[in-house]
Amino acid sequence: MAAGLESYVNRVVSIITADGRNFVGTLKGFDQTINIILDDSHERVYSPTAGVEQVVLGLHIIRGDNIVVVGELDEAVDSRLDLTSLRAEPLSQIVH
Repeated sequence: MAAGLESYVNRVVSIITADGRNFVGTLKGFDQTINIILDDSHERVYSPTAGVEQVVLGLHIIRGDNIVVVGELDEAVDSRLDLTSLRAEPLSQIVH
């Protein structure tokens, strides 16, 4: 996985964690255990009754053992989304 992350450095990524959280930010670096450093980051908190809340985090580190998915975010598509009107159930945590 680490070799695949090289191409995402300095790009905006979306990360989903095992506890069901969604972080968006600029990938600044990572280590051999996939601990990730995000800059200009925020967490997107989904709700079935209210729009998506974006909690500003700034510089943020995510432990590699909690990461489930890392993907590059298409900023052009993302900027067209009206997150205030988007309703969704929050992801549940992964139980194993």
